[in-house]
Amino acid sequence: MYNPRNWRKMLLLHVLILAAFSLNPFLAKAQSGLLESVKRNPKEAKEMCENFIDLNSKGISAHSDEVLNNIAKEKNLTKLDSEILSMYVIGLHCRNVR
Repeated sequence: MYNPRNWRKMLLLHVLILAAFSLNPFLAKAQSGLLESVKRNPKEAKEMCENFIDLNSKGISAHSDEVLNNIAKEKNLTKLDSEILSMYVIGLHCRNVR
């Protein structure tokens, strides 16, 4: 289902990512490695999806600051990297998650 709020958030995230990559080409390589690690390990993506679905059942958004901070802490990432990772996983593996 189309949700304008999510669309705007996705657009903003993509703009931020492109701006970051243009400022620091090494960041692009790091982001690519982060996403490749999830592509090579679908079990990790599935586990993240199950966690997101569980959180949604409790009324917690997978995009909330609390969830993103937890991902960042668990995976030793920045908050921006955790947001990119979660959006990537949701977009490819669990599109029904909000």
